[in-house]
Amino acid sequence: MNYEMTIAGCTRRLPLCRISDDLYIGAFIMFSDVEITKAAAEQLLAKAPDFDVIITAESKGIPLAYEMARQKGIDDYIVARKGPKLYMQNIITTEVDSITTDHIQTLCLGQTEVDRLTGKRVLIVDDVISTGESLHSLETLLRRIDCRIVGKMAVLAEGEAADRDDIIFLEKLPLFNADGTVKE
Repeated sequence: MNYEMTIAGCTRRLPLCRISDDLYIGAFIMFSDVEITKAAAEQLLAKAPDFDVIITAESKGIPLAYEMARQKGIDDYIVARKGPKLYMQNIITTEVDSITTDHIQTLCLGQTEVDRLTGKRVLIVDDVISTGESLHSLETLLRRIDCRIVGKMAVLAEGEAADRDDIIFLEKLPLFNADGTVKE
């Protein structure tokens, strides 16, 4: 089963993936889709507040964060990693329970990233905001740093996330029943 939608002027067929017996989601994957990454970055930047640096959670938001930084002409974006790396010092962490992952994950930033965020206006970006858990985890990390979150953006807002007034997004992605019909 698939769901066809237009995102940033690009038509895509999203495969429906089972979350539970009565809940399916449309899988939006930006990896390897340069056309939609460029178009979505351009449209999100047109809606973005003024910012100094972009942050995203590893990994599906990385192409979007890179392309938004490139189009904006800034030479920096930050990725909150899903686990500590050997090169990271003075690591700060938080946990995230994402709808698309079957286990609790850890998001972390090292001192280098903290230094690059300190005193900055920070824009959080992601491919999809659904339950908001990844977004909440990024906000938790950023509250531990002397920076200011100026906006939260995603290409798609899934389900009830589309009703939130604290995020900016391009399109609403519905939730689906087991038969592929849109949940009401």
